[in-house]
Amino acid sequence: MEPVRAKKHLGQHFLKDENIAGKIAGSLSPGVRNVLEVGPGTGVLTKYLAENHYNTFKAIELDRESAAYLKTNFSLGENLIHGDFLRTDIAALFEGSFAIIGNFPYNISSQIFFKVVENRDRVTECVGMIQREVALRMVSKPGSKDYGILNILLQAWYDIELLFTVPPQVFVPPPKVTSAVVKLTRNNVTDLGCDPKFFTTVVKTAFNQRRKTLHNALKPLAVYNGEFAGKRAEQLSIADFVRLTNDIAASRDE
Repeated sequence: MEPVRAKKHLGQHFLKDENIAGKIAGSLSPGVRNVLEVGPGTGVLTKYLAENHYNTFKAIELDRESAAYLKTNFSLGENLIHGDFLRTDIAALFEGSFAIIGNFPYNISSQIFFKVVENRDRVTECVGMIQREVALRMVSKPGSKDYGILNILLQAWYDIELLFTVPPQVFVPPPKVTSAVVKLTRNNVTDLGCDPKFFTTVVKTAFNQRRKTLHNALKPLAVYNGEFAGKRAEQLSIADFVRLTNDIAASRDE
């Protein structure tokens, strides 16, 4: 009998393979000193992370039952946070930069990565287990059917690697999909060359109607007849989207 009951509404699938847990924990860079684990569940990954003697290791868990189990079985004290990662001011948890790691609930994995981007000035890297389908989307390139909002916003600020895939049978309960572990490492970009918030708005608007040309897809923002007007969003690189953002911002100021 499992120590904690997996809850479908929380997207819980508990990893039970110790070798994979150790491999995930070992995927963080050696220089990382502060670590936040998201959704530790029954602590199979927590056990390996706690052995690494980071300057600060914290874990945040939404599920009350899992939090109680972790409190009983791991000596985390106040470093175990019972709360919602998506609603937590994670930058306030550490004095300096930090890494994020976890077997992420599949139903909120994209939201977790968007929060990583929001905290890009503090989050130096992120290692997460997610659906393989989402992982492939994150590393896709312009022109691919998987190319879209998530990977553009992530690749603008992070280098992304798909480290390895994980079969369903190593989880309790087994998910209906194959999983994958990805690693995001902060790149050297400090200035995109455009307003980053408006960049996000332009990317999301462009992909909201991805089958339309950008002339039509961007009508909610501006009348756009520039160099990319006849193209679709999936054809543009990050550098193209930066130029597009600046073009639209300039047209709105006229």
